[in-house]
Amino acid sequence: MPQLSVVVPCRNEVDTLRELHRRLQSVLDGLNLSYEVILIDDGSTDATWESIQSLHKHDPNYVGIRLTRNFGHQKALTAGLDMSRGEQILILDADLQDPPELLPQMLELAAQGYDVVLGKRQERRGESWFKRASASLFYRVVNRLSDRPLPEDVGDFRLMSRRALEALKSMPEYHRFIRGMVSWVGFPQVELKYRREARWAGQTKYPFRKMVAFAIDAITSFSIRPLTLASYAGFFSGLVGAALLVYSIYAWLHLNAVPGWTSVICVMAIFSSVQLFVLGVIGEYLGRLYEQSKNRPLYLIQEICNGKLE
Repeated sequence: MPQLSVVVPCRNEVDTLRELHRRLQSVLDGLNLSYEVILIDDGSTDATWESIQSLHKHDPNYVGIRLTRNFGHQKALTAGLDMSRGEQILILDADLQDPPELLPQMLELAAQGYDVVLGKRQERRGESWFKRASASLFYRVVNRLSDRPLPEDVGDFRLMSRRALEALKSMPEYHRFIRGMVSWVGFPQVELKYRREARWAGQTKYPFRKMVAFAIDAITSFSIRPLTLASYAGFFSGLVGAALLVYSIYAWLHLNAVPGWTSVICVMAIFSSVQLFVLGVIGEYLGRLYEQSKNRPLYLIQEICNGKLE
């Protein structure tokens, strides 16, 4: 059993894998540890899988897992974590924005009794102002709505102990938000601050659409407060409707007012929007319950290039 597992989800990262191997290997060679590096191909459409196979032939400690299609970053990461065998597990993205050179410092903190060492971003280079602003808003909104606080400016880059990972693996959520799940399991956790660099090559795998979906997963997975807010919105709209009813009766009795189309349209717009909002929130939760009830596997593996795991 290796002492260290490095789990790296990959999607269309053929341009970064060689540099990832060079930098990661220079770190691993300086550690007196047995290790494995698990590379998960999440439905890549380029030569990522061929590059992973080449790395495995060069070094059998590099394990390749090819999923049958693109299941998404969080489920691909789950596949790698499920396959990992190390006593310590490092989660690392293939884009090299999170430096593998921090691994020795993480191991030192873990030796002090911490089960989870979190990489906390002090600076985010190579990202637009919109990306930085939306990320900051994301953490603040999630912490406002979540029952369990999420460390701000902390991504999936972290080192975990085996017992923390086993606790994480016991959680059967279909919609995965791993950084929130790790926070929920508890255990002693510590932050390690670092400067996040720009991508080594390629393009981000989290465009605006995926960022919104990821935020929805984060909120609905760890909080029912949106349902409470929907109830408040319905209650408030009821109060507004009652006030409008009282006013309309008063105007009919004392002001000889002729009902106009403007007031009708305004009332219809207010109540229709509130109703659609409430139904949308409820539908989001019901949809997730439906998908969870089907109990489908989180991912499917097409191929593994390591005889030990086949």
